[in-house]
Order: sequence, then structure tokens, then C-alpha cells
Amino acid sequence: MSDNEVTIFAETTFRNKRQKFGIKKDDRRRHMYLIGKTGMGKSTILENMIVEDIRAGRGVAVVDPHGDLAEKVIQYIPNNRINDVIYFNPSDFDYPIAFNVVEHVEPQFRHLVASGLIGVFKKLWADSWGPRLEYILRNTILAILDYPGSTLLAVIRMLSDKKFRKKVIEKIQDPVVKSFWVNEFAGYADKFASEAVSPIQNKVGQFLSTSLIRNIIGQVKSTIDMRKIMDEGKILILNLSKGRIGEDSSSLLGSMMITKIQLAAMSRVDIPENERRDFYLYIDEFQNFTTESFANILSEARKYRLNLIMAHQYIEQLGEIVKPAVFGNVGTLIVHRVGAADAEELVQEFAPVFTEEDIVNLPKYEIYLKLMIDGIASEPFSARGLAPLSKEELEGNLEKVISVSRERYARERAAVEEKIARWHSNDEDEEREEGGSGRNIANSAPAAQFHAKNERAEDDDVYKFTTVCSRCGRETKTSFKPDGIRPVYCKDCLSLAREEKKREIEDRKKAKEEELSRLETVSVPAPAPAHSDPSERSGPKAPFVRNEPIRPSPLPPPRVNNQKSEENGLSLREVLKIEPVKFSQAAKEAGRAPVNFSPARKTVLPARPETNNRQEHQPQPRYAANYRGYGQRPYVNREEPRRDNRAAGYNQGPRPNNFEPKRENFGPIDRNNRAENNRKAPDSNGEGELKEGENIEM
Repeated sequence: MSDNEVTIFAETTFRNKRQKFGIKKDDRRRHMYLIGKTGMGKSTILENMIVEDIRAGRGVAVVDPHGDLAEKVIQYIPNNRINDVIYFNPSDFDYPIAFNVVEHVEPQFRHLVASGLIGVFKKLWADSWGPRLEYILRNTILAILDYPGSTLLAVIRMLSDKKFRKKVIEKIQDPVVKSFWVNEFAGYADKFASEAVSPIQNKVGQFLSTSLIRNIIGQVKSTIDMRKIMDEGKILILNLSKGRIGEDSSSLLGSMMITKIQLAAMSRVDIPENERRDFYLYIDEFQNFTTESFANILSEARKYRLNLIMAHQYIEQLGEIVKPAVFGNVGTLIVHRVGAADAEELVQEFAPVFTEEDIVNLPKYEIYLKLMIDGIASEPFSARGLAPLSKEELEGNLEKVISVSRERYARERAAVEEKIARWHSNDEDEEREEGGSGRNIANSAPAAQFHAKNERAEDDDVYKFTTVCSRCGRETKTSFKPDGIRPVYCKDCLSLAREEKKREIEDRKKAKEEELSRLETVSVPAPAPAHSDPSERSGPKAPFVRNEPIRPSPLPPPRVNNQKSEENGLSLREVLKIEPVKFSQAAKEAGRAPVNFSPARKTVLPARPETNNRQEHQPQPRYAANYRGYGQRPYVNREEPRRDNRAAGYNQGPRPNNFEPKRENFGPIDRNNRAENNRKAPDSNGEGELKEGENIEM
């Protein structure tokens, strides 16, 4: 057995006997899982294993959400492997690396890309996720996967740009996806469609609005070929520092990278299993990048020689779907010090050798593990991780590695932003060129196309018919064969003929306007005889005769002049039309009234004299003699003196001062006969009496 087939990562501590040990290549294909609190030595074990794999010439990918591990590993890369490094650092703003997750995806793997992307977005916005949002987003991703030269930027454009959507629908191969866009989505009302797509635009647009992320995932042609990296055993280091690019952006890019690695591994199905090169994927704090589709990687990656080494801090970080997939598919389990809750679950793997108290009280760098040996899990035992790499082992190639990787796989920011801007401006030539097919970008503008077309026409000798100009008589060439009827012009005379035609049209239009302006009469039909019925006429209709001039429209009556003599009085309506005169400040200081109506009173016509009998013009109250029995409140005229409500009724006049109502004047009340209860009220002098059976008019 050669040294390259074993990876050393720890040493035994049994009976104080120190002996280094590792794990075989075949056993690593069943994955490794590390768990422990922060600062307990997980990253140190990962660091030692990564550097050993790099020195052994193996293919490695490192996904680091903090950035420290990635930056430290670069410093230990030997000189013979500098050209194999792809350093993916999104915080390198001026030199973004192109990564298009929807580029050249095989039809049998497109559902995996859609599920992976949806899983990322669903994890980030679990609280606001809904089935309709997922349904539309899935069909959108599947649609742009069929369209050549598309990126994740096409998700927003597909939902908002009708012209672009029409072009994408024409390229869709999946009949179910095409039916959704042609039949279902096209039938949405504008308001409903806006409400349905706005959540997707908000969530996906949150990432695409950031130029740092847009410049990476918005490039059509990726500079990273995952399949080539795995087959050639290259080194991919992803520095996804949350502090530099944000937590959500780090999770999004890391999840898309892992999805792309999974697709590249599954595409190796065209190679015999024994010829597939092992590739080792290290994921620190892997709960940031796990989705529901991550369980498929653990269960299927082994046969494609994709070997995972995962590390995180506590079990609750895993979801309900990923947790059983991890413990059910991981071959080697390494445990550092954990909390009591995690120890309660992990003790089931290490009992009866270790207890919960043992797991909770582990020292730094000390581990309990179950090691996969020749395909069989060993009994739990204790060990100690290797010491961190020393400074003497540093290669000092940090700047050189970054420079070489930037030169080979990155592009300048200005050029990237220019291409993305052209892609957004419906430049079809740009899309075709980036997608691998199409015309040259230089001829995308209409003016450039026109001039290029003319130049090509002259070079190809398209003007092959010789004729004589109908205007100047010179010989000229045309691209068509003259028929001898229509005039033919040379280039110079053609522009002059067009100008003359234009002036002729303008002169006709001007003459027509002048003719219309000279018409001063209108057509009026002749009046019919008064004794005849128009429906009974048998003769021809009377012709229209212009016998009446156009009459100007009546002008509004002039406003009343403010200056009026006192002899000619004004009505109240005319007075209201008089503009008010500002009251002088001197009059205000003198204490006079703020408004002076004396000039208006002199000009107002005398009003109709008021009548002395005010009761003729005012409604008089009526009273019911027995109103108290029905709980009704009588109408009371507040201008008249208050009457005694205890009385049965009164006449319309005021009450005399010496009036004293007496009960005996009205007689006994018979409640069964209301007509007899009505009595006529006394007159204004208090005299008079109702006749028996007489009612008051109500």
C-alpha cells in the first residue's frame, strides 16, 4: 500500500501511546463528518487533510464561508501545483470570475438544477415561501435552461419582458413547460400576473441588483469548467467570506457551486467507474449550503467518486431532511466537544464506550471517532488531531497563486459590465455570440447594418443594370431592370426628385387650406312647405343653398359697470357682480365697521314691502288634543310664547295673559271614543267651546 492511498489526519492517545493514523482512499468515498463547538480544532483537521491532498496531486475543492481557511490553504500550495489553482473570490470586485449555473445543462440533469436553485431560495425565505411562487419559479428556470446564452438574469427578464419571453418560449423543448407559458401564464390577467411574479422579482432581484454578484452569475460563458476540474484533478478554492459579500450572497454562491459540482460528478456516467478520478469536496460550516437536494449528493456521490468532508458546530443546524441523510450515509464520524443536547444524540453512536459526560468534557483537539476501515465502521475510540501546520512549511506563493488564477479565469469588470448591459438592452447578437452562435456584435446597430449592407452590395456588383437617368440624361446603374414606363434617376437626381415631390405635396396641402378658409357660407336645406308632410313628398329633394352668412357666436353680457347713477337703481343680482372695494386701513383704525354697505343700499331697487300678517307666510303648528296619551312631543314654534302643554289644544293666536285652562271646560274623557275627546280650542280671547263630536283638523 503506497502512502498516497492513506490520508493522515490524527494520532492515537490510548495509554499515552502516540501513533499517527489516517483513512484509506476507498473508505473516504463513504464521506467524513466532523462536528464540534467553535475553536475545538475542526478547521485544523480540515487544513491538514487539504494540504496533504494537494501535495499528493489529488483534485480538491474547498468551500469556506469565513475565508480564513481558504486564505491559509493558498499559502501552502507548492510550486508544481500553482497552475492547477482556481481561486474564486467574489470580493475581488475588479476581476470577477464568470460562473453561469444554467450553462450547457444536459436535459436529464435540468430538473436537478431547478431543484437546487429553488432549494436555495426556499431556504433563505422559508417564512414567505408559497406553492405558487415555487411553481412559477420552477417553470421559469426550466424555460431558460432551454434557451441558449441565458443566465440567472433571464429569470427577471422572462417575467417582465414580453418580447424576450416570446423568444424563450420558441426555444422550449419540454412540452409541459411550454404549455405552462403558452396556455396558463398567457391567460393570467395583468393584475393577477403582477401579483404572482412580484415575489419572485423581489427575491431574485435582491441578488441581481448587487453588481458584485451580478458580474459573476451574469456572464454567459463560464470560465470555470467543473467537469474538467474533476477529471484533471485541479484545485478549486472558494473564498465565500460572509463579512465581505454578505451572508445571503455567500449561501447562494456556495449552494450553486455545490450544485454545479454535483452535476459535473453525475455527468461522469459516461466514464467507467474504475476510471473515474477521485475528487474531494471540503465544506466548512456546510449547513449554510445544504438544501433538500443535498441528501441526494450524499447517497449518490460515492459511485461518481465525489468524496465529501463536512464540518459544522451543532446538529440543530441541519434540517429535518438533511439530518437523517448525514447520519445514514456518512462512513467516518468525528466528534469534538459538543453541547449537552448534541451529546444526548451522539451518545447513541458511541455507547457504551463513551458517555454523554465524556463527549461534553472533551479537551481541545481531542476527538472521539468511528473510523471506516475497509468498508466497516470501527469501534469508537479516542484520538487527537494533528498539530496545525507550521510556518516553516509555508510556500510563500500567495500572491503568485492569486495572480495566475486571475489571469486565467477572471475578466476585467468594465468589460463584463458592458456585456451585461448589452444583454439587457435586447441585443440579440450579443446573446448569440456569448451563447456560441450568431453574427458579429459589430453589426448589431441598425446604422452599422445599413452601411455594411451598402458596402457589401457595391463589392458584390449588385448594380448590374445600365440605364439613362430620366432627369439629367447621364448613364447610371441600377439593381433592378427598368421597365421603360416609370422614371429612373441617378443617385444625385433621386434626392432632387424626392425633394420636388415633397414640395408638391406641401403646396397641395397649403392650397386646400386656403380654399377652405375662403368659404364664408354654409349649406342649409330649403325649408319645406308648412302644409306638406316630408314623408309624402314624391318629387326630388330641395338642393342645399348657401343663402345665409355665418353668424358669430353671441358674446357674453358685459359686466355691470361699477359707476352707476343713483337714479338708475341696481337689482340685488347686479350688486353681487360689483367687485368689492378694499376697506381702508384708516377706517379700520377709526373703529368703523369693516364692511360699508351704504353705497350698495342706495343703488338697490326697493324691495317688495313685507306684510304685517306674518302668519300668512309661515307654517302654523297643529296640535292633537290627546297627544299625551301616545307619547308624542308637539311641534312648538319657538317664536311664539310658550303654551301650557297640559291643555288639550289652542287656536293659532297667541295665548292671552289671563287665560287659565280648566278641566271642566272639556268634559270627561272617554278613551274608547277618541272623536268625543277632541275639543275645539278656545279662541284668542279665551272664549268659545268645542261642539260635541267636532274634531280639530289635523
